[in-house]
Amino acid sequence: MNRDESLVFFGTGPVAAKTLEEILKHFNIEAVITKPVPPYHKGSFPVHEIAKNKNLKILECCSKQELNELIEKNPFNSKVGLVVDFGIIISQKVIDHFPLGIVNSHFSLLPQWRGADPITFSLLSGQKQTGVSLMLIVKALDEGPLLAEEKYEIKNGTDISLLTNDLTNLSIEMLIKYLPEYINGLLKPYPQKADIKPTYSRMITKEDSILDLSKPAEVLEREVRAFLGWPGSTLDLELKDGSNLRVTVAAASVGTEDSSPLSFKTSKDYFVIEKLKLPGKNEMTAKDFLNGYKDRLV
Repeated sequence: MNRDESLVFFGTGPVAAKTLEEILKHFNIEAVITKPVPPYHKGSFPVHEIAKNKNLKILECCSKQELNELIEKNPFNSKVGLVVDFGIIISQKVIDHFPLGIVNSHFSLLPQWRGADPITFSLLSGQKQTGVSLMLIVKALDEGPLLAEEKYEIKNGTDISLLTNDLTNLSIEMLIKYLPEYINGLLKPYPQKADIKPTYSRMITKEDSILDLSKPAEVLEREVRAFLGWPGSTLDLELKDGSNLRVTVAAASVGTEDSSPLSFKTSKDYFVIEKLKLPGKNEMTAKDFLNGYKDRLV
């Protein structure tokens, strides 16, 4: 790698932080563009912390317009930008500032799951394979040409935390391998496959956390794995204190309701709760819940 080559890094979230920490070992980072630390924020804000520890230039913005103004005031020497887990729309004006454009690491096999949350929707859909696509950003949503893509097999029981971690590691490996080739003219962009119908993900909301027993149990089980962490998966069992069960591990079963301590009839089969959390309590098994907290049920 020619360390004289540099790039501008756009990123805010935890995936961006891990990526920045690793690619600093291989690239010169001219500047880090990120969202500011929110007022009254408690805890770490890792992109900022990593950039400060490495004495990198930090530039902050909250919107597309602010990003446009930032680029006008801070011209860069880098030929290329890199965006990972940024959370702000990037205009054509910003893209055009870089002679080689802006590379985005997108966690799906494009044109599959364009949009805001491809990792979650790969789990919700029940697909067995996903991957990482390195693409050039264009004005249209995730429709830019590709630089490289690599596949990832989704194993049974994979949850959002494991999948995000594995795809992040795969993305970092790809950036280290392919980005220098692109910067040095050895890798040419190619179009996304025209014979595959695009699918689109969306932002997940708190309302997605409610488990609806009118759905098949296999769908609910995927929701539990996809929404682990946030927004979580809750089942209204009418607890006496007004709280809901937060389901952390579940399964689908074709057996009878009596085959598990906590199982519920759905439109097709039985939704089985294997592990759960109560407000203020640690995760517990369904058996432990019924042994110690059954009296909380209405």
